[in-house]
Amino acid sequence: MKLLIHGRNLEITPALRDYTQTKLERAIQHFGETVREADVHLSVARNPRVPQQTAEVTVFANGTVIRAQERSENLYASIDLAAGKLARQLRRWKERHSDHHHSHGHSASLTPGTEAVSDDSQVDGSLVDGKEAALPDPGVRRKYFAMPAMSLEDARRQLDLIDHDFYLFRDSDSGELQVIYHRNHGGYGVIQARD
Repeated sequence: MKLLIHGRNLEITPALRDYTQTKLERAIQHFGETVREADVHLSVARNPRVPQQTAEVTVFANGTVIRAQERSENLYASIDLAAGKLARQLRRWKERHSDHHHSHGHSASLTPGTEAVSDDSQVDGSLVDGKEAALPDPGVRRKYFAMPAMSLEDARRQLDLIDHDFYLFRDSDSGELQVIYHRNHGGYGVIQARD
């Protein structure tokens, strides 16, 4: 498994790296080759009056993104909590994935292989000619990901796995982008563009 560990407002010491790696390996040990990559963000709040330390783990399992985030006053406790949550989410994902009633002929991997995206043709000129390096706005974090078409039920399952309040997806029937979200008073809601 490829493991990336990032720190915000703290130094990632060898002891912290080893502890995180050990906890994650235990959390995913029963899922074999399905988990190929894990991305961990550890952060400490800048305000000393708010003793908040966060562990956020994102794993990529056969094209599915599974995310767990926990906060506490102790970073090691946050790592423990996030690893436990991740193990539960992976177990739930595996149960649903192996259930034949929910597998409507979907491929095991939704990401293209390297042969599908590699191109041996030469590029004319440099990609940076005439461009100036600039940093993005510090208040905006961009994320890019593959967005295969899926049903509303598949999007709801994905929302439960990523531990966010909302999930953006491409509807398999209409091809339109839609957002499914957790309602404050329970249940789910869907936002879609009006024609």
